[in-house]
Amino acid sequence: MRRLPGVDALLEAPEAVAAGQRHGHGLVAAELRRRLEALRTKVRENPDGWSPEAVEAAGAALAPESAAALDARAEGRLVSVLNATGVLVHTNLGRAPLGEPALRRLAEAAGLGLNLELDLETGRRGGRAPGCDELLAELTGAEAACVVNNCAAALLLCLNALAKDRPVVVSRGELVEIGGSFRIPDICERSNVQLREVGTTNRTRIGDYRAAFDHEPSPALLLKVHPSNFRVVGFTEETSIEELVELGRSKGVPVVMDQGSGALHDLAPWGVEGETPVPELVAAGADLVLFSGDKLLGGPQAGCLVGRRETIETCRKNPLFRALRADRLRMLALEATLWSHATGRAASEVPVIAQLELPAEDVRRRAEALRERLSPALGERAALEVAEDFSTSGGGSSPTSRIPTFVLRVSPAGGGLDALARRLRTQRPRVLARIADEALVVDLRTVPAERDAEIAEALEAALR
Repeated sequence: MRRLPGVDALLEAPEAVAAGQRHGHGLVAAELRRRLEALRTKVRENPDGWSPEAVEAAGAALAPESAAALDARAEGRLVSVLNATGVLVHTNLGRAPLGEPALRRLAEAAGLGLNLELDLETGRRGGRAPGCDELLAELTGAEAACVVNNCAAALLLCLNALAKDRPVVVSRGELVEIGGSFRIPDICERSNVQLREVGTTNRTRIGDYRAAFDHEPSPALLLKVHPSNFRVVGFTEETSIEELVELGRSKGVPVVMDQGSGALHDLAPWGVEGETPVPELVAAGADLVLFSGDKLLGGPQAGCLVGRRETIETCRKNPLFRALRADRLRMLALEATLWSHATGRAASEVPVIAQLELPAEDVRRRAEALRERLSPALGERAALEVAEDFSTSGGGSSPTSRIPTFVLRVSPAGGGLDALARRLRTQRPRVLARIADEALVVDLRTVPAERDAEIAEALEAALR
């Protein structure tokens, strides 16, 4: 134990001195003490497993290890990652990347005040970020709109505002669970509404909904939920939104559609099927349509509510609205994204839309260029092949989507695909690829074209 250095000695090491200049003496000393005590514990617990030389080497490594750990902490746990998986809306990477207009607005205004609730013309308090509400209404054809922090919050809010302490009718086939254990029955319970299931897992007819009104208390709301991350196929039957609206009107109860993905137009020509555009749901007469801002809309995480003005105002006046409302930066990025859609520039300014509509042939040319660049440098270290494949929309939208693409398949000569993928994730730049069919698969559809050189450098470094 006497061979281990003390904290004072460790603080004089060049790495510790330099780290102190970057992060402060106190943080460096605390990190050194923590690591030194952990090392002492290891030696005490297994004295026979340590030679004097091993103890000295471990002690000498404490200063550089502590400096590296503090550098990593200073960088933050949230770091930039290049998405080379081919999953456009990757939940683990924060879903939709923001476009240049949204980033520019954030950079310009994030460090200053923002007229979030100020009418600049009159100097008086105004509505909260009315630009988002106006654009959402215009883009969807709705009478009114409002925004909260995510789509789960939107559902919680509308259920509590429109049906508190009363039954809400939902098809058994739509009692979904999505990522993070988000379950429709749990949301209904927390919203203080009574869940009334109708139909079966695979077949729910309009008659099933109609029969729900034969029991007391009478339903307060008809809810339809988009099965965002699964599909039921085969012997199935689903009640259309038009049928539900007709029933709701006859019974005097609102119809709410939780659409989830937020597609503003038909994306089937690009391989994303089963995503009814929000404007079509509004036109069908739904009193309220809920959807995410960070899925196929391509903006920041947000929950968008669009529909009849009276219904929106009821939600806005609910006390939960303040607890669930979106913050100023989210509203700023959402407004910029919506403006790109409104001006017809989404295909060039919203990354998710640009990636979705990118021709497969363009991806192939980039993959070929990447292979040609890497082949001379890698030699025999890995086999490189450009192959046809499919990207997917991801993010709980259209689970059966197949977007034609081309990928670079990397097969290291010595194997070790998991280790290779880990090196790509942990070095700089950080790259997330996927492993499939005994190869590392790199799909450039989800990588900005100007970052292809970084992908090449990262692969070369990881394979070395």
